[in-house]
Amino acid sequence: MAARAYWQGQIRLALVSIPVEIYSASQSGAKISFRQIHEPSGKRISYEKVVEGVGPVDRDDIIRGYELSKNNYVLLEDEEIEAVKVESKKTLELVQFVDQSEIDPLYFEKPYYVVPKDDLAEEAFIVLREALRKAKKTALGQLSVRGQEKLVAIKPCGKGMLLETLRYADEVREGQKFFGGIGDDKPEEELLDLASTLIEKKSAPFDASEFEDRYAEALHKLIEKKAKTKGNKKIIEDVEEPSGDGGNVIDLMAALKKSVDGEKPKKASSGKKKKSA
Repeated sequence: MAARAYWQGQIRLALVSIPVEIYSASQSGAKISFRQIHEPSGKRISYEKVVEGVGPVDRDDIIRGYELSKNNYVLLEDEEIEAVKVESKKTLELVQFVDQSEIDPLYFEKPYYVVPKDDLAEEAFIVLREALRKAKKTALGQLSVRGQEKLVAIKPCGKGMLLETLRYADEVREGQKFFGGIGDDKPEEELLDLASTLIEKKSAPFDASEFEDRYAEALHKLIEKKAKTKGNKKIIEDVEEPSGDGGNVIDLMAALKKSVDGEKPKKASSGKKKKSA
């Protein structure tokens, strides 16, 4: 089944317009969702809309409200909310260019692939891609889609380009609010050298296929076993615990030395993805 475009329109740089299509670069993968079931009957539980002191209410009597203070709401009709939605424009204008390393990772939200819409758009698409690559810049703009306006960043990605939606400034918390209580002491040089050696030994090129969602994998296996059992018998399996006693490190120097001596250098990834069970 062909992927469905998240957005279709044109990227505009000054007087140049490039017809493009944007596709989601991520997928749900091995995520498992559950339903709530009434155990005696085995049937799925449904939910009623109820009001305290009133009981069940009709869906037609429900509107949306914004809470100003406890139990004090501003009530809004659907028509009022629709009226302030941003018009879904078909043009993404590039308004600024920044260094690729300038955007804090905290702002990145979700990735999308950008491709030229047709052969006629390909030449201008390639020119923009290579110009960004040569300048080592990321383009910024605002994309209006589904009634919302999203801040986005675009950069080269292989033969195509990668668009990433960004959080606005008021959606990101300042780290200093959490880090303020951490002391300013500098670590001992020997401790720092040991930690650096350990990091170096465990360093290797990043390969996402080397990591698996062990929880999702275990859930799949549990579901398969439960589906084959009769009488809905419980299946409880032991979970592997990490090595060590899990307590606080008393002698940091000894622990680091032991870690460095026992750690073998990390091999470069072969690039072959492990086959899932």
